Amino acid sequence: MTRFPRLRPEAMTPAQREVAAEISAGPRGEVRGPFIALIHNAELARRVQQLGEHLRWNSKLAPGLLEIAVLVTAREWNCQHEWYMHEKIARKAGLDPRIIEALALGKEPQNMSADEALVYKASSQAHKTGRLDDETFTAVRERFGLDGTLELLALNGYYSMMAMVLNTAGMPLPGDAVPPLRKL
Repeated sequence: MTRFPRLRPEAMTPAQREVAAEISAGPRGEVRGPFIALIHNAELARRVQQLGEHLRWNSKLAPGLLEIAVLVTAREWNCQHEWYMHEKIARKAGLDPRIIEALALGKEPQNMSADEALVYKASSQAHKTGRLDDETFTAVRERFGLDGTLELLALNGYYSMMAMVLNTAGMPLPGDAVPPLRKL
């Protein structure tokens, strides 16, 4: 059972209804996932939604690369809900299923493109050490620019925050699906 119940419109404050309408009018199309919990703090939900919309739908990174960062984060936080949703998005973005399978097992995928390997390395390093070492930072900056480097770091931080919200909320997976990740 979720700790943050889904609010029906009639139970929402005016601010919550306004933010719910903004979220529903955007690319998400509805209040779902972590926003079911976040809507309990309307202004926080608004700001988090704006950041997420920018990172997910206006990213400089190609969709498959973005999803590597999300899946590394979901695996790091053992976030079943985040993995469940983004595994589908990663497949739709054309990410090699062998990469997805390796990430699910907490292993470094083999036979990645140079960009995929760089995003994997940077994302893994950011989670393990809280920073990029000089070599990784230089490689990411040279490939994606300073703005792309910041986007990649922000993606990992944003999806870490979302994983914490989802893990704490305890929401069931859509259709009561079986959790896809095994404990490592």
